Amino acid sequence: MPTITAIVHTYNDGLRIARAVESLRACDEVLVIDHGSTDATCAVARQFGARVIMTTAAQCDTQSFLSEARNDWILCLQPTESVSEGLEASLLEWKLTDHSGTSQIHIPILEETEQGWTSKPAETRLVHRSAATWDGWKPWMGAGQEFEGQMLRMRNP
Repeated sequence: MPTITAIVHTYNDGLRIARAVESLRACDEVLVIDHGSTDATCAVARQFGARVIMTTAAQCDTQSFLSEARNDWILCLQPTESVSEGLEASLLEWKLTDHSGTSQIHIPILEETEQGWTSKPAETRLVHRSAATWDGWKPWMGAGQEFEGQMLRMRNP
C-alpha cells in the first residue's frame, strides 16, 4: 500500500494552517515547511500533528525538501487549501490499488471567490517523488490520472 507525505509551504499562516493540516487525514505524514513565520503558524501546525521544518530560504522549492519526506508519494497544497471529503475518499481508495505506470495525479480545484465557488482546472498535486518535475512549490503538470473530489481553495482564514 503506498504512503503519502503532504507538503505545505507556509509564511505567517497561523489563521489558516489548522484547517489545511486537519484535512490531510488520508496522508501518512504532514510536513509544514515554514519560511520564517513570526506568528503562531509553527505552533498551530505542530498542535494538529504536522512535522515542521523551519527554513530561511526565500524560495518555495519543494524539491529542496523531498529528502525530509518519509514517503514516496508527495501531495502538495497551499495553506489556504484543504482536502474535501470526496477527495479524502479518493485518496483512501487510491491507496488500496496498484499504481504501476502512474506517477502523477491531477486534482480538480474548487476556489472560493466573492461571487461564490468556482471550478478551476485540475492541477498536478500528487506525484511519485522519483518521477516529479517541480515548478516551485508544486509539481509540473504532465500526463496523469484525475481524481474525484476537489481541493478547496479558501479566500480568507
